[in-house]
Amino acid sequence: MTKLFASTVFVAALLFGSALATLAAEPKASDKTSDKASGSVVELETPLAGTPPLQGYLRRPDGVGPSPAVVLLHSCNGNWRRLDQRWGPSIASWGYVTLSVDSFETRGIKSACTSTGPVDMTLDAYRALAFLVKQPFVDPARIAVVGFSQGGRIALTSVERGIIEQTAKNKFRAAVAFYPPCSPFKDDMTVPALIMVGELDDWTLAQECRKMVDGIDSYGIARQKGEGVPIKLIVYPGAFHAFDAPALKTPKELLGHHLEYNQAAADQSAIALREFLDATLGGKGETK
Repeated sequence: MTKLFASTVFVAALLFGSALATLAAEPKASDKTSDKASGSVVELETPLAGTPPLQGYLRRPDGVGPSPAVVLLHSCNGNWRRLDQRWGPSIASWGYVTLSVDSFETRGIKSACTSTGPVDMTLDAYRALAFLVKQPFVDPARIAVVGFSQGGRIALTSVERGIIEQTAKNKFRAAVAFYPPCSPFKDDMTVPALIMVGELDDWTLAQECRKMVDGIDSYGIARQKGEGVPIKLIVYPGAFHAFDAPALKTPKELLGHHLEYNQAAADQSAIALREFLDATLGGKGETK
């Protein structure tokens, strides 16, 4: 699929999805709770006619808003609830609203590790953003997108200079990608971005991310000098793909790739993520 054709499909999907949007700020009755820290499942939008609504898990920090917010996008294996449990409580404790998006259940997908998934899924970050900006407890000017592996690709696509970002009504303030596939990009970002990847990752290669930060895409074409907002890249020595997932303390092979938890990399990435969010979103109660 050419970039022009893909972009056209993206825009069509965005317009179609917007026309059918049914935003629901209230959590499902079965998931309501008086404990904001524990969160609740919310319906975001109906992306396609006749399908169940896109959903996510919403957490709110303690204190009075409006607060900055973070959209969390899962990997090709799904497990959006596990992703929320891994990162949602920590990020909320830092003073951020979190929304972990489920891109699979609505579409009847179990896994998308052998493909990039439906084209329409690329717009899920903006669907989550559209939901968040309508919430009175969220500061609409301070929202970041954080993705993991395939979710990292979507996070970067959401802020890359192009027709998707340009035609979006609402904008992300920053983006973070954990071990994303970097080869399709050449660092033409519209906002600050952070990439974290393991040196030993054999699925999403650190070397490809180094090239990306230098503005060189998979075709060897560099961006023009001065284009794009600089990306911060952190490469963790001795770390493999999915280094932040405690469920992988026992290493696993998936589609010929090595997945393994790395305590040091996970701890360092949490520190780096918090510092980046505080620097780009201003932290709770601060406006930059």
